[in-house]
Amino acid sequence: MHLLFLIGIGGFIGAILRYLISGWAQNGATTFPLGTLTVNVLGSFILSSILFISEYRGVISDETRIFLTIGLLGAFTTMSTFSYESFRLLESRDFFYFTLNIIGTIFLTMFAIYMGKILVITLGGVK
Repeated sequence: MHLLFLIGIGGFIGAILRYLISGWAQNGATTFPLGTLTVNVLGSFILSSILFISEYRGVISDETRIFLTIGLLGAFTTMSTFSYESFRLLESRDFFYFTLNIIGTIFLTMFAIYMGKILVITLGGVK
């Protein structure tokens, strides 16, 4: 029950952060879902940093990792929104933005995962 509470509190915080950050990033970009792309890339970077710190350094407790990754980042990242917005771009025959959104999200989030690992290894002295 304790872990469910941690996940719920993390989800509450993550959902609010998602709303604030995606709204800030989307401001002025009317057609392309820049807000969703931003939270997906940022969430990927933060997730990888947390998981690699946990794996390489062992300084994060299981409870903290669950709170941050499943709770906070689970609500913060938005794959279902990404899929819906991509479908709507395809449905509207906006093939340029559809392709940009798919490729941008996949490659930029993978790059963010890699950069999170590099950050942890560089700052932590891990080989």
